[in-house]
Amino acid sequence: MLQTYEGRGRCPAQPQKLPEGSSKLNWFMAEPTSVLIPALDEEESIAQVIAEIPRESCHQILVVDNGSRDRTAVRAREAGAEVVREPRRGYGRACRAGLRRLQPATEVVVFLDADHSDFPSELPLLTGPLYAGRADLVLGSRSLRSENRRFLRWHQSWGNRLALALVRLFYGQRFTDFGPFRAIRRSALEGLRLRDPTWGWNVEMQIKAAGAGLGIEEVALRYRERIGRSKISGTLIGSTRAGSKILWTILRHRFGLPSAAGL
Repeated sequence: MLQTYEGRGRCPAQPQKLPEGSSKLNWFMAEPTSVLIPALDEEESIAQVIAEIPRESCHQILVVDNGSRDRTAVRAREAGAEVVREPRRGYGRACRAGLRRLQPATEVVVFLDADHSDFPSELPLLTGPLYAGRADLVLGSRSLRSENRRFLRWHQSWGNRLALALVRLFYGQRFTDFGPFRAIRRSALEGLRLRDPTWGWNVEMQIKAAGAGLGIEEVALRYRERIGRSKISGTLIGSTRAGSKILWTILRHRFGLPSAAGL
């Protein structure tokens, strides 16, 4: 069952410093959470994103360099993250590459964008319901806070509403967003066997989670203007391609259609 509420938990504004002499993020005080950040040409923002992640709330930060042509990987490594390279473009491919590098002790996986549009300090609002045993998947919703709307472009909002309506029509599930900032139990994620290589990854996760009867919660999170220009929402062509893939994923899973190469 999907539960929706506005998260008001207190989150650290700044990450705590690493213990003296520690060069890694997985010291014993951290929760067994891995943060996975797919990144493509995000050298302007990636270090800030990593710096704002509350270190006591995770033991591993993975940045998946998805074929960047800039210094994204260098900046991420300098900021203290573990960098994984996946030269084949595609959000889903990047996520799968990161999942292969999870530490054995990881219990919860958090997905976070590299563009600084989300607030990494709110990570505990996503992982809290999982560690409390209330949910298997927690989705950060941009739509549940009215002040976020000014940062969502019209074609982005329109496409999101259409996709949400189709999921409600075909699957009877009322989500409010397909936002990328989300947390899921590792065991639940492995059971979903996600396959989409590109922008259908998030919607496939939500469809399959609902179908599997997982406990799902949505939490209202803050949203802001990203750093740099988006490869997707920043252009009408990019938004159209991503939106088409999301819609095709919904239809494909509903009607058992074959996957379409190139979408």
